[in-house]
Amino acid sequence: MKIAVCVKEVPDAGAERRIDPGTMRLDRSGDRALNAYDLNAVEEALSLKEAAGDGEVVLISMGKEKALDSMRKALAMGADRAVLVTDEAAAGSDLVATSHVLSKVIAKEEADLVLFGQQAADSAGAVLWAAVADRLQMPVVSQISELEVAGGKITARRQTENGYDRIEAPLPAVLAVADSLNEPRYPSLKGIMAAKKKPQDVLSLADVGADAGSAGSAGSRTTVKALADPPSSGDTIMIEDEGGSSAEKILEFLVERKFV
Repeated sequence: MKIAVCVKEVPDAGAERRIDPGTMRLDRSGDRALNAYDLNAVEEALSLKEAAGDGEVVLISMGKEKALDSMRKALAMGADRAVLVTDEAAAGSDLVATSHVLSKVIAKEEADLVLFGQQAADSAGAVLWAAVADRLQMPVVSQISELEVAGGKITARRQTENGYDRIEAPLPAVLAVADSLNEPRYPSLKGIMAAKKKPQDVLSLADVGADAGSAGSAGSRTTVKALADPPSSGDTIMIEDEGGSSAEKILEFLVERKFV
């Protein structure tokens, strides 16, 4: 069974995030890392491969060539190879344009199962997997907290606001896993060394059969019209706790404004 895991390089959790006023896009010039939610998808793919005794786990991503540095963490965990689509024409892709490119790669790979993390830490859209499934005309299940793959189908326990659904779907399928599904393994030293030698293909839009007019800004269906600071919430009053008097000062502030 071939399992494709779609991953994304995002700004590191400790990095300051800002929108570039010139491009109206997220500034990605600082430290970057593999999206933490995607590690759960990688872990599940590796576990499924190990349980089956064979198979292949392929990482798929779109971004700048430097994104391979982050993808190597998943290779060190045990993924077999990486495919990165990098092309200037893909810059500025929204989820619609991104889904076009990813679906082309997945179709070319002829994956039996496609896994996503539940969302990306830099956007929290949590809909890309649905867009990819729609393009591939595959069944899709999200928020998976338990997963079994056997007999040409998946059986998943899906977390909802009102409890859990138990869903069966035939392969191939697109799945978005919850971060409660598993605990991603740490790469071993042996895995880190081996990752450097694993296949890491860097492809253009043309290489994967993606239409440049359907990628990047040209293929996006959302635009940023303006960028501005959030409105002021009013004057800020700092109350220093001098001799334990802060509670009294807060009460005086509330009484003065007739809140109590």
